Amino acid sequence: MRTKNIVLVPGAWLGAWVWKKIVPPLEKQGYNIYPVTLTGMGDRKHLASDRLGMETAIQDVINAIEYDDLEEIILVGHSFAGKVVSAVADRIPERIRLILYMDAFVPENVTTPQGIFDPESEYGPIPPGEIGIPLTDSIIEAIGSDVKGEDRKWMLQKGTTWPIRLAKDPITISDKFRKLKKAYIICILQNENELSDGERNDLKKYLDKLEGPYRIIKTGHWPMVTRPEELVRYMIELSGE
Repeated sequence: MRTKNIVLVPGAWLGAWVWKKIVPPLEKQGYNIYPVTLTGMGDRKHLASDRLGMETAIQDVINAIEYDDLEEIILVGHSFAGKVVSAVADRIPERIRLILYMDAFVPENVTTPQGIFDPESEYGPIPPGEIGIPLTDSIIEAIGSDVKGEDRKWMLQKGTTWPIRLAKDPITISDKFRKLKKAYIICILQNENELSDGERNDLKKYLDKLEGPYRIIKTGHWPMVTRPEELVRYMIELSGE
C-alpha cells in the first residue's frame, strides 16, 4: 500500500497553525500530515532575525522530512512557499512523489536564480523596528477579503511578521526539477464569467503553462481557512489516490 505522507509548508505570515481545519479530515482519509512552521514565523517567531533567508526555510523543511524518515511525499507549498518546496524537491527528489502548489509561486524551468519578490512595493515599507512585513487587516482585505469574522480575528491574532529576506532571496533549481510531478490549486474570488476579457486571457495563459493537473477554488488567498472541505477534496483528487 502506498504511503500517504503530506508535508504542509505555509506561506507568508503563517505557521503550522493555519492548517488546523484541514488536518483532521485528511487524517480521517488515511493521510499522515506533517505541518511545518518556517523559522521566524508562527510558533518559531522568537527565532526571527534579519539573517533569516531562503536557505533557512529550505533546511527547515528538509530537516523535518529527514528526521521523520519520510518518503513518497506530497509536498504542499502555499503562497511564497512555492519557492521553498521547489528548492526542497530539487535537492531531495527521491523523496518527493508530488509537488502541490497552493495559490503559490511556481518557478520556471530555468537553472538561473529566480523568485525575487519586493513585498514593500505592494504592502508598503517595513515598519521601524521590524525585519519584514507584518500581517494587517488591510493585507487580508486585499488578498483574502472572504476571510471574515472569527476567521479574520484568528488570522490577525496568530499571523506574524514575514521576514523580508524570504521574499527577496532567490532560489536556483537544477534540471532534476523538470522530472518531478506537479499539481496546482488556483484561488480566484470571482467566478470565471465575472472576469474581464483581459483577466480571463491572463488566466488562460497561466493555466496553459502549468505542467500538471489543477483545480480552481472560488476563494481568496487562504483556502485552508475559507474553503477547507473543498480544499481537502481537491488535494485528495490531485494526489492521485
